[in-house]
Amino acid sequence: MKNCNKVHYTDSIYYEIEQTSRLMKKVVVQLFTRLAIDITMDEYAALDTVSVNAGICQRDLAKLILKDRANTGRILDSLEQKGFITRFIDTKNNRLVKKMGITESGLKELNMIDSKIESYLKSLTKKIAPEDVERVQETIKFYRLELEKVVQINI
Repeated sequence: MKNCNKVHYTDSIYYEIEQTSRLMKKVVVQLFTRLAIDITMDEYAALDTVSVNAGICQRDLAKLILKDRANTGRILDSLEQKGFITRFIDTKNNRLVKKMGITESGLKELNMIDSKIESYLKSLTKKIAPEDVERVQETIKFYRLELEKVVQINI
């Protein structure tokens, strides 16, 4: 006997979040291409994260941007070659650790990108009331934090 009350994955909140995330990534890639922004979305996410977490180490950055350490290393190599970040040796728990900070050039690049994409990204939510946007953001953040408690990430 068939279960008529079965909710299909494609009718679930999980599907909606996944599809929205995929579309948002495509929108940003297309936007960066159209605006001739010379860094990737992953580099942008890393640069933005470093800008608000001065002295962060690669492992902690990898956790925040959800990339493995090898990919994070490649992203950081590219940002360093472009002069947007600087890496330095420091100690953490009595061990030598490579940390990083944003350079003046990196901060200028980040501000330039932010100014280019801000109005476009805001236009994506213009048909939604600001309080609804805030509520959705808070709900998704809560859900993400709950997921982080159960997901095993090998970084």
